[in-house]
Amino acid sequence: MRDTIFGQQILTEDDLCNFYLSNPDEKIKRAIVEGDIKFAEELELSDVPKIQSWNNEPESFIEVSEWDSHYQQKWLMPDEYKEFDIAKFVLDQCDGYVELQRAGQELLIFQERGLFPLLRYLKYLVDTMRKNNIVWGVGRGSSIASFVLFLIGVHRINSLYYDLSIDEFLK
Repeated sequence: MRDTIFGQQILTEDDLCNFYLSNPDEKIKRAIVEGDIKFAEELELSDVPKIQSWNNEPESFIEVSEWDSHYQQKWLMPDEYKEFDIAKFVLDQCDGYVELQRAGQELLIFQERGLFPLLRYLKYLVDTMRKNNIVWGVGRGSSIASFVLFLIGVHRINSLYYDLSIDEFLK
């Protein structure tokens, strides 16, 4: 929190985010937010899912495979994305036989590794960033070798154009 103005605290956007992460059931009735000094009445984040807590007690430790299986069912995204047919979406984005072959090959690898929930979440994340005009990088690291991630919109590097092998990403 910054200064006070007329006896009220001036909050930063970080202060508001930290407050809602720590107190997901609380509402802020009135707030002065740093920047344009916007005055907000009844700030509500109804479309933001509540943060779940992690029990770090020794008896709560489970095998990695069990942990993965359990928590992949709890992705914080709308139900429509949890049931989204990501394979159909990706294949519908393809233009021609070569793209279909590459996307199909990658999708099989993602499926074998149980990563379809991750692909669905990435689709949700990209859609959310586009909806809110959030800028993200064009791509970095080994993820640019994935044509599927390119089709979803995670990055903007066409791995087919640069002849990048999927093995560079999914080793």
